[in-house]
Amino acid sequence: MSVANKPVAKPQIRFREESDNWVILFDPDTGNSRVLNPISAFIWKLLDGTHNVSDIVEQVRDFYTNVPQEVDQQITEFIEVLATKGFVETTSEGTAAS
Repeated sequence: MSVANKPVAKPQIRFREESDNWVILFDPDTGNSRVLNPISAFIWKLLDGTHNVSDIVEQVRDFYTNVPQEVDQQITEFIEVLATKGFVETTSEGTAAS
């Protein structure tokens, strides 16, 4: 995933916050669901099409303490998994989501 990509949560995805900031994502079109831990839920909330991956990494580093060096790779992989599973679309600077 390019740093220019601006991932965006698909609008049909349902976001349900559970206790302790854990989240359940549900796609009513496919029946797919996914559980997110609090850090993943924090990232999910930034998937609005206005933040690129670098912005998201910066937000995570600013909000959390003791962030590992490889967090950029981990966030990229997380977003790629969400895209593969159909929860997220990606856009590039100046282009619309597919």
